[in-house]
Amino acid sequence: MSALTVGHDPGQGWDDVVRLWEGTDWPEGCKVEIIEGIVTVSPPPSNAHNDIADSVQRRLYGAIPEDWGIYQTLGAAVPSRSSLYIPDLAVVPKGLLHEGSGSYISAAAAELVVEITSKANAVHDRVTKAAGYASAGVPLYLLIDRWAPAGPMTTLYGEPKGDVYRVLHTAKFGEVIRLPEPFGLALDTGSFPVD
Repeated sequence: MSALTVGHDPGQGWDDVVRLWEGTDWPEGCKVEIIEGIVTVSPPPSNAHNDIADSVQRRLYGAIPEDWGIYQTLGAAVPSRSSLYIPDLAVVPKGLLHEGSGSYISAAAAELVVEITSKANAVHDRVTKAAGYASAGVPLYLLIDRWAPAGPMTTLYGEPKGDVYRVLHTAKFGEVIRLPEPFGLALDTGSFPVD
């Protein structure tokens, strides 16, 4: 997958870039994010990507309270980094969806975010988004990296300080990765497609 970066006036502020993001008629199915002040448009994810998201989402439903939801297209804003991400999965208390603008939430509201890399966005997921989610104080960040240099790997990050996370657990595809409370979940990555 490749991404298209949409030009804008570098002097524009956060509110201006968000208005561009909200007010443009983007191609249906594309993932449109603001990454460090740049509006980025990516094509729809692959079937393997969607299969992994479905597997994780199904497992998470059994581990979360009734008043939390799991969302695949929820915008998560980190204004301090001029960013508005669309995580592959975001676990958020449902009540927070009714606060604010209606188009996105503060990333700080998420209990867990999950990103599944594609070839074109792997660096953003590994570096830029990890720093953004950490700076927002998202307690847990699960990176499912099909394109990791050492082979497909899942990494759970936690204990954010500034824009840095601590690695809590790593697992190669085929192994189990454990999410701590409030999830208390052992996630088997054996069914994740590698292609």
